[in-house]
Amino acid sequence: MISNFQLGMIGGPQVILIIAVVLLLFGGRKIPELMRGLGSGIKEFKNATKEEESKKSDESKDS
Repeated sequence: MISNFQLGMIGGPQVILIIAVVLLLFGGRKIPELMRGLGSGIKEFKNATKEEESKKSDESKDS
């Protein structure tokens, strides 16, 4: 019997399958570009959240 905890987990075979599908869809040359775009998007998101947090802390200090 499989518990509910195990249903949402991704294991080794699933990761290999996902990588194979990504390679088939985008090809080896396109993947570095996709990863760069993903990395810059994550970096931009983190910077935006830090700016919002600093604005909130500045506003709370002023009050």
